[in-house]
Amino acid sequence: MGTERLLVPLSRSPTVRQTVAYAVQSGLESSPETLSCHLVVAVPYEADVPEEQEALDEARSLLERAVTWVKEDAAGTEATVECETAVLGSDEYLFGPKDYARTFQAYAEEHDIDRLVLDPEYQPGATAPILQPLERELARCSLPFTEAPVERPAQHERLTGTASWSRFLSLFGISFAFYLILGDPTYWFDLVTGTAVGLIVAVTLSHVTFSTAPTFPESPIRVLRLVVYVPYLIFEIIKANILISLVILRPSMPINPRMTQVNARVRSGLPLLALANSITLTPGTLTVRANDQRLLVHTLIDDAREDLFDGGLERAIRFVFHGRESARIPTPRERGDTEILNGGSDE
Repeated sequence: MGTERLLVPLSRSPTVRQTVAYAVQSGLESSPETLSCHLVVAVPYEADVPEEQEALDEARSLLERAVTWVKEDAAGTEATVECETAVLGSDEYLFGPKDYARTFQAYAEEHDIDRLVLDPEYQPGATAPILQPLERELARCSLPFTEAPVERPAQHERLTGTASWSRFLSLFGISFAFYLILGDPTYWFDLVTGTAVGLIVAVTLSHVTFSTAPTFPESPIRVLRLVVYVPYLIFEIIKANILISLVILRPSMPINPRMTQVNARVRSGLPLLALANSITLTPGTLTVRANDQRLLVHTLIDDAREDLFDGGLERAIRFVFHGRESARIPTPRERGDTEILNGGSDE
């Protein structure tokens, strides 16, 4: 036999090492003269986004380690083993299983891949495993694939996190500040009881409050940027209220309800939650669903939809979580990340 070409998508999963070993073993079973392993990492964002450079460096580090694994697993074989590595999606924006399957298929067609070997715990930067939907999308493609039959670790969600002073102090500060907002910060008794309440809350709940430990000075800086963001959000809410009021007061009631989709350039988790809630708080727009970084938004009037497509709130949220430089990105309209789902045009 000539050359066996395998495509192995990698992610930081507990079974990635076993998947690479299975790919090499299964590729050598047919006794090819040459085994060509194409190791790829698909990134769910564009490489020119400033805060993603660290993640891209991690992807390249994973590829380097995977090449070493392939050489270790292929040691002592008569076949020639070659490795090619690539970072996919760095020039586009991957959202769901369909995008990943399309990207893998395009790479496979370009490099004449025979088979894709899929890690059963494959998670390309998403907040939840996407294996089953990805399998369904791959089944619709012409690319043969095999799920690596590796031993999967038991899935136990941790209720508590690792104890740290950053968790403790952060929760104490939040609890103490909230207590004083409700009380009187100039009254000594409230200061004493606020301290006691903050300590009790921090001791009992700091292990379960934060999904990741706060970092310094990044977390305090984000809080300061959030303070700057709140007046901007209030301004947007007031402006939207005025626009909606003007529409209601007009006899013709020129509303134009539409379901729209916006591919937001914010990560899943808290940033996406903040953006979705900010959109909902602004009259005239309602976030119906947030799936990864794809937002389904109901817009009531044309002005509300135009503001949504101009991406002001998106850039503001990026500023809060990643800084001023990260907010300097094209608008969703300029990127082509907008779509009106039930009639009309997003131009």
